[in-house]
Amino acid sequence: MHVIFLEDVPDKAHAGEVVKVADGYARNYLLPKGLAQVVTPEILKRVDKIKSEGDTRRIKETEAMEELAQLLDNTRINVAARVTPNGRYYGAITNNKIAEELTSVLGRDIDRRIVEVIEPIREPGEHEITLRLSSDIQATIYINAENEE
Repeated sequence: MHVIFLEDVPDKAHAGEVVKVADGYARNYLLPKGLAQVVTPEILKRVDKIKSEGDTRRIKETEAMEELAQLLDNTRINVAARVTPNGRYYGAITNNKIAEELTSVLGRDIDRRIVEVIEPIREPGEHEITLRLSSDIQATIYINAENEE
């Protein structure tokens, strides 16, 4: 099915692009969420307007993410969790916990989905974490994982 994207969908298309996608993906995800519409002659007349709106929105989001990246880059936070007798955490320090701590330290809402924890933090110590704010904007933070007492 050919659809025109009304919003940017990561790893799929930008707003205003006409793309062929699987029927089920379009019917079950894109169309109900208002991210795309089925291509019709009327919609094709509006392609330029949809592209310009998408470009404007993308520029604003990029500027906001660059500002946030500068604020976050090289930030150091402390996160505490319970430790077993052998020195490892009972669970792991998750992206939720890191996002909550960043939110409280910075006073801005940080979404857990931008926190990329490649290896779960299972032991106390200093850890470097990458935050992926957009497809091309990243920030690095440092976490001091400590024992909760």
